[in-house]
Amino acid sequence: MLKTAWKFIRFDKAKSIGVIVGILISTFLIGQQLGVFMFLTNLMQALAVTVKADIWVVDSKTEDVNQLGKLDIRTLRVLQGMPGVKQAFPLLVSGAACNFNNGSSGAITIIGVDISQLNAVLDTSKIMAGRPLDLQADGAVSGELFDKKNLGDNLNIGTDFEINGKRAFFALQTKGFRGFGSSFSVTTIERARFYANQPTNSISAVLIKLAPGANTDEVVATINKNLFGVRAWSSANLAKSTVKKILGTSGIALSTGTLIIFALIAGFFIIGLTMYSSALDRLKDYGTLKAIGAGNGYIRRLILTQALLFAGVGFAIGMLLLQGFKFGVAKSGLIFSFSPLIIGAMFATILLISLGGASFALRRISSVEPAAVFR
Repeated sequence: MLKTAWKFIRFDKAKSIGVIVGILISTFLIGQQLGVFMFLTNLMQALAVTVKADIWVVDSKTEDVNQLGKLDIRTLRVLQGMPGVKQAFPLLVSGAACNFNNGSSGAITIIGVDISQLNAVLDTSKIMAGRPLDLQADGAVSGELFDKKNLGDNLNIGTDFEINGKRAFFALQTKGFRGFGSSFSVTTIERARFYANQPTNSISAVLIKLAPGANTDEVVATINKNLFGVRAWSSANLAKSTVKKILGTSGIALSTGTLIIFALIAGFFIIGLTMYSSALDRLKDYGTLKAIGAGNGYIRRLILTQALLFAGVGFAIGMLLLQGFKFGVAKSGLIFSFSPLIIGAMFATILLISLGGASFALRRISSVEPAAVFR
């Protein structure tokens, strides 16, 4: 069966190439849109996912980790005495404008944390240059490599600049630590208050590390029951809520989904019409098979086998092109990866498109009479 199917494919190379091109285009477009979508959703929840904390306690109206309200520092004192809490520490997040000596400017998000908890915010695997302890120096802040162009190419260790009109310098460089539409810049909480013009009793969130054996859901429920004006979230739930909130209030999901649907439709009709045209050109060949004893069942299996071969070859080429795109955009910071499950789901989708497209040819070939070969 495979040998015969391969002969049919080689018989009309032009149309076979057309089918394969349709499949690889669908594969590439679907993978590209999924990759960009995954990248954006990772940025949305980056702060909640990267910071090492079991529970976030934020303003009662907060559902998005990128839009934190204000809390009073006294909330921290109360939470430190809660059962199941091993450690609680404050976090301050605020937007700020920065200006450089060459006249360029940019926007950053200042993240302030206690000096003893810098390792909870800065993932060592994402530090390119410098050490967390370097942020103890007066005016020291971190900078994100992939936001270098947004900051006027001024992101180098030791570069002096201004944050809201106050002197600062880059003492540490990260790679891959950034948020949705903002550049993260970590420093001590006292310095963050100074740059953001925040009072000493103001914080954005309290981060909690649980004691051994403590249940996250139980501690969250206890905090929400006993403290007014705040809301506790597990880190995972806050990340999910953030993604849901942003996707629900923006057109990202709709635009991505629309492009994927159009890629599916385009692929389906390109494959279907090309295979139908190829079947018309080979009516006598299929008629010959029927004349020597092949039934409709054999013909159907033959066409579906061709569709399977088309899907395998087209998907493989499409994935190679997608890998090239992935490595190309990674240099600019657009980083994503596909799990085996997602790759399997993509192949299953392409397979359905190919088999669905083959249905165009199946309908026509099923009606072919063996006598057609003699006409």
